Amino acid sequence: MTCTGCSGAVDRVLKKMEGVNKYEVSLSAQTADVYADEGLAYETVLEKIKKTGKAVTKGVRDGEEVGV
Repeated sequence: MTCTGCSGAVDRVLKKMEGVNKYEVSLSAQTADVYADEGLAYETVLEKIKKTGKAVTKGVRDGEEVGV
């Protein structure tokens, strides 16, 4: 995410996702921290973020790094 438009796109997608309880999108850190119900798969959240056209370079689930 290199601009407010980029972080805004990720914000809008996460805001609409069922099962997302809380999220924090940081333009300066270029991160999106997502806190969701156990029933919402990591892969589902990842795919929604990727569909915004933003590059995903790293993922962490339950404290462990996972593939993107």
